[in-house]
Amino acid sequence: MRTVRIIEHVSLDGVIQAPGGPEEDTGGGFDWGGWAVPFHDAASGAAIDAAQGEGFDLLLGRRTYDIFAGYWPHQAGSMADRLNRARKHVATRRPESLGWGPAEGLGEDVAKGVRALRAREGPDLIVWGSSTLVPTLLHEGLADEVLLLVFPVLIGRGKRIFGGAAPPQGLAFLRGAISASGVQALTFRPAGPMRTGSFAGPPS
Repeated sequence: MRTVRIIEHVSLDGVIQAPGGPEEDTGGGFDWGGWAVPFHDAASGAAIDAAQGEGFDLLLGRRTYDIFAGYWPHQAGSMADRLNRARKHVATRRPESLGWGPAEGLGEDVAKGVRALRAREGPDLIVWGSSTLVPTLLHEGLADEVLLLVFPVLIGRGKRIFGGAAPPQGLAFLRGAISASGVQALTFRPAGPMRTGSFAGPPS
C-alpha cells in the first residue's frame, strides 16, 4: 500500500491559495499571492524535503498541475529535478492535455482512481495544493498523512484546505517543529470520526 501524503502551505486562518507568487492563482480576485515567500527558510525547506523524500509520484488537482507545469520545467536545482522527473497523477477531464510528463489522468471517478493507484506498488504519493482534491481524499479515507506548513499570516479570504467536502474527523499529531521565521511544520494522520464532549458534564 502506497502512502498518500498531503503537503500544504497554509495561513493561520486556513488559506492555501497562491502561496508562491502574485500570478500563481488569482481566482476569485485573490490579490495576496506570494504570502508564504517572506517566511520561507532553510528549516521549512528541510521539512518539505523530509516529507517528500527522494523518490515520489505526484497526485495533483488540475489547477495545481497547471500551475506547476508553468513553473517547474523552467527551474533548476534539486527540488525542480525531483518534481520534473516524478510521475504525475492528475484529477482532470482532459488527460490528453497533460504536457508536463510523465503524466496520466485519474479517470472519471477520482476516488476510484486514487484507490487503485494507492494499492499498486510504487513510491509515496505527494499531494500539493489541490484545494478540491484534498477534501475528496479525506472524505474517502485516502490520505495517510497531512503536513501543514503554517505561516504566521491572516489573509481573510481565498481557497481553504479543508473545504465543505471534508468530513468532521480527528487528526493525530505525529511530529512538529517551528522555524526561526515562525513557520510551524506540523504532521498529522487521520484518526477517525470527530469526537465531542462537554465541559459542563460531571467530573470524571
